[in-house]
Amino acid sequence: MPITDVRTLDETERRTCDGLGIDTVRADDALSSVTLAERAARRALEQAGLDARDLGALVMVESRVQERFLSSEVTRLQHLLGADNATTFSVGGLGCVSITPALLTARGLLAADPALDHVLVVHGSKPAAALRYRHPVTVNGDGGQALLLSRSGRIRVLDIAQLTNGRYWDLFHIDYRDRPTAQWREQCTEPSTYSFRLAMETRNHLSAMLDDLLRRNGIGRGDVAGFVSQNLSAGSFTFLEDSLDIELLPACRENLRQYGHLGPNDVFLNLHTALDRKELAPGDLAVLINVSPVAAWSLLLVGTGSQEDTA
Repeated sequence: MPITDVRTLDETERRTCDGLGIDTVRADDALSSVTLAERAARRALEQAGLDARDLGALVMVESRVQERFLSSEVTRLQHLLGADNATTFSVGGLGCVSITPALLTARGLLAADPALDHVLVVHGSKPAAALRYRHPVTVNGDGGQALLLSRSGRIRVLDIAQLTNGRYWDLFHIDYRDRPTAQWREQCTEPSTYSFRLAMETRNHLSAMLDDLLRRNGIGRGDVAGFVSQNLSAGSFTFLEDSLDIELLPACRENLRQYGHLGPNDVFLNLHTALDRKELAPGDLAVLINVSPVAAWSLLLVGTGSQEDTA
């Protein structure tokens, strides 16, 4: 759908939204986050030739807003898939970066139990508020994603780095109690803090994290064939490229333009697109960059091309 709800924005918000580099987002109010996650999960299992009963674990990156309090979306998904044998639970709390603890958990499960072969990590991305524009950051679209983690495959997660700073835990929030959902709106408590102080922390933390990630794997920046980011805005891409002295793969800007921001789904969508478009070749190394304003930062070092006996 085109970004039509900008008519509700004031002049400053509209001008910022127009400069994000997002032309359209995918949206369907009839689909829940669980439905999106289920569809992605079924497709991933089908492509892998697996039945849901083959799963050793099902890990769901939790929704930003559940449809019902006290219920369990992840066990609902388990039931819908028929993943009766899977150890099932959800992770979250870090916004877009929540995909990283999900991968850390999957790695731990595979390492701890030699009999466990497959962990399915899923997420259905829906905006928390009716207004899809999050000022001054991005526009949220809908999407589902499922990652099958096994001991071999064409993508290898080689290393993971994560850092958080609780000072910004409430920088973005929605006041929802005693308000109809139509009146929910994501708010930034201090736009200047997001635009300047957090931006400088992001520059410094990611730079140090990247240097450490490469050093402990015995490689340099020249050994990395591609860098992949989450999809927030064209400006965020430029900021990362200037801050880290890198160049993001073209798939990032293409997916930003077409889909907007899909929360924890962004970085692997961009990686998958880059592989399909042959922006990365078998055997290449890539670094996936994720940032959340809660604040959290993560880097994933991945290798492309199948390799046996690798989780």
